[in-house]
Amino acid sequence: MLHEVNDVVILTARIFLALLFLIFGWRKIRDYPGTVSQMAQDRLPMPGLAAAIAIFMERPVSIAIAIGLLTQPLAILVALYTLGTSLAEHRFWRVRDAHWLESMENFFKNLAIMGGFLLLFVTGGGKYSVDSWLGISVPW
Repeated sequence: MLHEVNDVVILTARIFLALLFLIFGWRKIRDYPGTVSQMAQDRLPMPGLAAAIAIFMERPVSIAIAIGLLTQPLAILVALYTLGTSLAEHRFWRVRDAHWLESMENFFKNLAIMGGFLLLFVTGGGKYSVDSWLGISVPW
């Protein structure tokens, strides 16, 4: 019975983690010019490419995480993506205005999200995943 509960918790964690990215990825698609503009304003190199990468990570990759397809390698990929966005967008240590606290909160929330993805890397997709149904397991 405990294993059944664990698998339900892993499924719930996958969905909750993916949902955040799915929502904001959809926003980036709906306002692609605004997304590119924001990335240019944040001084990201090649903002058009950065926006396309963000949309790819936040939509198809998050859908794969939600359904449990290639969970472990994608969990590491999303954790690294989240670290990159944190270092690019939430550098609270450089903020000197009223946005300092907001930037710091977002940075540390992203660390917590990364922790969730690292746990998915360790646990895998669980019983209720495409990985399980297809017999996909990563040997680490």
